[in-house]
Amino acid sequence: MTDSPASNRPTLIGSERAAIGNATGPVPDDELIQATIVLRRRNDTPPPAHYFGAASPALSSQALGEGYGAHPEDLDSVTRLLAARGVRVLHSHAPSRRVRIEGTAAALADLFGARLQQINRDNGVGQSRMRDGSLTLPTELDGLVTAVLGLDDRPQATPRIVFAEASTGTSYAPLQVAELYQFPEGDGTGQTIAIIELGGGFDQSDLDTYFQGLGLTSPKVTAASVDGAKNVPGQDPSGADGEVLLDIEVAGAVAPKSDIVVYFAPNTDDGFVDAVSTAAHATPTPTAISISWGQSEDSWTAQARQSLDQAIADAVAMGITVCSAAGDNGSSDSGSGVHTDFPSSSPSSLACGGTTLRASGTTVTSETVWNDGGQGGSTGGGVSGVFELPSYQSAAGVPQRSGATTTGRGVPDVSANADPETGYQVLVDGQQTVVGGTSAVAPLWAGLVARLAQRAGGSLGLVQTKLYDGVAAGEPVPGLRDITSGSNGAYQAGPGWDACTGLGVPQAGIADVFSSN
Repeated sequence: MTDSPASNRPTLIGSERAAIGNATGPVPDDELIQATIVLRRRNDTPPPAHYFGAASPALSSQALGEGYGAHPEDLDSVTRLLAARGVRVLHSHAPSRRVRIEGTAAALADLFGARLQQINRDNGVGQSRMRDGSLTLPTELDGLVTAVLGLDDRPQATPRIVFAEASTGTSYAPLQVAELYQFPEGDGTGQTIAIIELGGGFDQSDLDTYFQGLGLTSPKVTAASVDGAKNVPGQDPSGADGEVLLDIEVAGAVAPKSDIVVYFAPNTDDGFVDAVSTAAHATPTPTAISISWGQSEDSWTAQARQSLDQAIADAVAMGITVCSAAGDNGSSDSGSGVHTDFPSSSPSSLACGGTTLRASGTTVTSETVWNDGGQGGSTGGGVSGVFELPSYQSAAGVPQRSGATTTGRGVPDVSANADPETGYQVLVDGQQTVVGGTSAVAPLWAGLVARLAQRAGGSLGLVQTKLYDGVAAGEPVPGLRDITSGSNGAYQAGPGWDACTGLGVPQAGIADVFSSN
């Protein structure tokens, strides 16, 4: 089988990627590469978001696939073409529209019109693959394929965790934070929390020691492998391991009777998408997915951003609440200018911002926007430059995009304590430490969602539908305490929703928001 000249092949829209750094040479032709192909939906419309109290039940994975997954004929066409090109299909999943493939660098470069180069990793250990420009497709795949992910395997995201300085004077156990926010009674019985990790690992002995110190029995924690990544603890206690242990220990403390499944995936665009899709379509369906990894919206290819956004939308259609950290570098989000962090900017994701929480005993004495003046980070937040304003935010008072006359998806939706100077006490690789960052807020809210779902007797899905119900610009909403002091750089907190802490932090009465249909 031969193709038209490269210049006549259809371009894969959204696949353009820029080269960064100096290539050390081409990827060897015989190097085996795994990648993920994402196919079009059989139905042009996205699946309906499920929310607590909706007239129709959440979709099952099978029902989602039958209505919105890949069409069997598309899967057959792609599989036949791949076989003809000497590319192996490792597995396919019609409901999530993914086909996992393996082939030589030469075969995949020819198939997708890619120029693959090697580049040294930032940490100086090993090399990554890099491509630049747009991918092209054989004419037979034009319109069938919406993304080809993983040919470029540079790191896609960073953990949203910040370690406290040794001199920090205030810290809390996760249960203290839950008590200060007056979380409703509950332990997560019957619920499953999925946690996405793109590196690091945990040791069960750490968890047993930690939860015993809290007077709790360790929750059931299972490690799941995605795209060959595994639970590997002890390699990076000040980075990825810290993220993993923080996520498990915070969610597990808040909902200790829930089952926690930690999905380890490579830190690549295909790894991220595959991890979320695998978690969402697992059995049993998780109540919540916690994501504490992210990157500025403009650091993603459009195809990768769309694929992950759609994977999150699929999760919500199945009744899952996806909690994502809003970022730790203020309104600039690790860049210049104003940016929001993705995947928290996905309209289907519950974007979780950060505060500085101070208390005396069980009483909150002050709470402001987390902003350490550039020294230790600041909560992410702003207005998406990619995603349009979702209907649930239409009356919230989201401002215009920076330098534009239009508005978009506002970030965050909610917040909680994130300042490392008022951080969380955790155990990482045998060492007691204090950490913060919006990384802590995503699992805290995931644990809260598990409690709320336990009490409500049903999945919550897109919780924004309830949290924003009746919202008005400049006005607080039930179940959340408004944070009105502080800024994250370009945005200032004030009454009602703002681009620093969203609608606010949990308070007594949040269970009432989900108590009836």
